[in-house]
Amino acid sequence: MPRPMKIDFVSDVSCPWCIIGLRGLEEALARTSDLIDAHITFQPFELNPAMPPEGQNIVEHVAEKYGSTPEQSAANREMIRARAAELGFTMRGTDRSRIYNTFDAHRLLHWAEMERRQPALKRALFDAYFTDQQDPSNHDVLVAAAEKAGLDPDAAREVLASGRYAEEVRQAEQLWQSRGISAVPAIVIDDRYLISGGQPPEAFEQALRRIATEA
Repeated sequence: MPRPMKIDFVSDVSCPWCIIGLRGLEEALARTSDLIDAHITFQPFELNPAMPPEGQNIVEHVAEKYGSTPEQSAANREMIRARAAELGFTMRGTDRSRIYNTFDAHRLLHWAEMERRQPALKRALFDAYFTDQQDPSNHDVLVAAAEKAGLDPDAAREVLASGRYAEEVRQAEQLWQSRGISAVPAIVIDDRYLISGGQPPEAFEQALRRIATEA
């Protein structure tokens, strides 16, 4: 009988390593389905909580934040694109792509968890941002993603317009930061084990099998 496993996936919808990590984790869970019955909850983390509504060009952003040259930025994007492609995910970023504020996306994800559609919404938001190059702070984009995930679009728009779940998201962000999470993706298993970064499926599988046998 598969062992129940609680997985908190701390991430941001504008984090490329988060979709790479998620794809790797999902493949590893498929390989270990005879051992593990996992429940994934997506926890909020904002890479750029002070980002203004209009966002910022990605090349300018990484130059300011990491000191990267345009050439380094382009090479890094290509490396990430290739890693994502190996896992079946399409990234279409260019030097004209933008970084946006993601707080409202996290509010919607909080609601989607209560509606039991959170994984589907998380995937739809990754598609919207990385594949379709859409703005995840735009409410029309968020509502479309909610509908794609099987959620009521009118209810999603009401959540966004009302500002609901803002306090819950802030508290969750502070909780994970207080537990030492300062970079994402951070995958916390059964409140005890931490796997950091966009690991390949083989690394996730090895860790999951070890944890499952330690129970």
